[in-house]
Amino acid sequence: MENSFFTMGIDVGSNFIKLVLVDYSSNPKIIDKQTEKIRKRNPTTLADDLIVAMLAKHNLKYEDVAYLASTGEGDLVRRKRGHFYGMTTHAKGANYFFPDAKSVVDMGALYVRAIKIAEGARVQDYKMTGQCASGSGQFVENISRYLGLSIEEVGEVSLQAAEPEISSGICAVLAETDVINMVSRGISTPNIIKGIHLSIAGRIIKLLSSLKAESPIILTGGMALNKGMMQAIQEQLDETGKTFVIKTHPDAIYSGAIGAALWGGFRHLKLQEKKAVAV
Repeated sequence: MENSFFTMGIDVGSNFIKLVLVDYSSNPKIIDKQTEKIRKRNPTTLADDLIVAMLAKHNLKYEDVAYLASTGEGDLVRRKRGHFYGMTTHAKGANYFFPDAKSVVDMGALYVRAIKIAEGARVQDYKMTGQCASGSGQFVENISRYLGLSIEEVGEVSLQAAEPEISSGICAVLAETDVINMVSRGISTPNIIKGIHLSIAGRIIKLLSSLKAESPIILTGGMALNKGMMQAIQEQLDETGKTFVIKTHPDAIYSGAIGAALWGGFRHLKLQEKKAVAV
């Protein structure tokens, strides 16, 4: 690939919007990245604002970007050229961080998704939890808010647990009821949080086992940066005797957006090839 060009990837989640600007070439580079919590704002307007701000920051016009690709809730992005499914983009993002990746766990706000990938980050198979499961980022955030913690604090608090109490409910509603009962019984916040992490970790390992996943397994999404979750997964692996090798990356939250930008660059080149053949 002789010349490089710019692509952008935007991942619209239920809680956050992630945006990356990529210099696409045979060795793609992340030029800039931005994440913004949606809160009660209009996601479409927020996505527009983030794109405009990113372009302005780098003295670029919209026309200077060869391909703007969306993932997640892509219908909310007005100026995209194309859209890619979340499994596809998280697989590509994980592969960008770790080229030897064999499996990916997308730890999203609404569900956890285990993905087996082949060469070139192509999706081979997947397993996922249901949206009502107590194994999602949104569930963890809801519980942390009830316990008076920010989502950024839960990982460190989990590490302080001495006798974790694991909730019995698979359904998020039942699990939240369990947590309320734990509080009334005087169970400490660290032990409650650690129990939740262990419960989610157990569910992740079951997904990976059902998928017949291969190592290394890359964690993506916001929960992948949770130290307490990483420790809980390792403890559950040790307890079950599984030998999965689990890795994550400091920019794991951007995996979907990075994957969208990279697949956007790939599609742009394919479109250019078709034009050349037609001419």
